[in-house]
Amino acid sequence: MKKKNSRPSWDEYFLEVAGLVAKRSTCLRRKVGTVLVKNKRILATGYNGAPSGLKHCIDTGCLREKLKIPSGQRHELCRGLHAEQNALLQSALYGVSAKGSTLYVTNQPCSICSKMLINAGIKEVVISGGYPDKMAEEFLKEAGIRVKIKKSKSKS
Repeated sequence: MKKKNSRPSWDEYFLEVAGLVAKRSTCLRRKVGTVLVKNKRILATGYNGAPSGLKHCIDTGCLREKLKIPSGQRHELCRGLHAEQNALLQSALYGVSAKGSTLYVTNQPCSICSKMLINAGIKEVVISGGYPDKMAEEFLKEAGIRVKIKKSKSKS
């Protein structure tokens, strides 16, 4: 009698890791986590929050919230970096190439992050949640980056 394999698939595994990384987020509006992976190995992680050494939104409040700016608009008014940006910056900081890697992320990247992912040479993006940015979807499609939408089985 064979036992059923209860191990998560690689996509499920890395999306669950991204969900755990998102718990470190200091954003008051949306907690996002990402994992940069190549050959089934984690290269870097990132979550949305203020640059190193600066006060976080949980300490200062959210300007975008105060101004009632809708999600997906006026990114320049946020003191935080996006999770995707932080993963790419960590990769660069430690001299690890992101070229040819897969990005696992809890929410669809915005158009700014999508442009960065294209230039970093990301080959695939695996997403577990949406985001209101059609332009980002179009950029990734035009660049030939494979996009997969998967729902994480984790309840965390």
